[in-house]
Amino acid sequence: MNSGQVIDLLRQALYTATMITAPILIICLVVGIVISIFQAATQIHEQSLSFVPKIVIVLIFIVVAGNWMVTVLSDFAKQIFSYISNLR
Repeated sequence: MNSGQVIDLLRQALYTATMITAPILIICLVVGIVISIFQAATQIHEQSLSFVPKIVIVLIFIVVAGNWMVTVLSDFAKQIFSYISNLR
């Protein structure tokens, strides 16, 4: 295995990780901004007000998009295992 192949595998792994985590992070960012605007407008600064909705939204997103996430991860794992079997 040469350094080009290792770099390509790392690139694919980072791309897969970004593809899976980016939607969750973007949803958390949007919910956080909306809640921050609400807190600034009403001057209610309760910590649970910003934490609980983010957790609920992330759980809902995982329920909705979990199948897609598992499919992407399993495809990547199959690709890695097939690559390992072809190393000999």
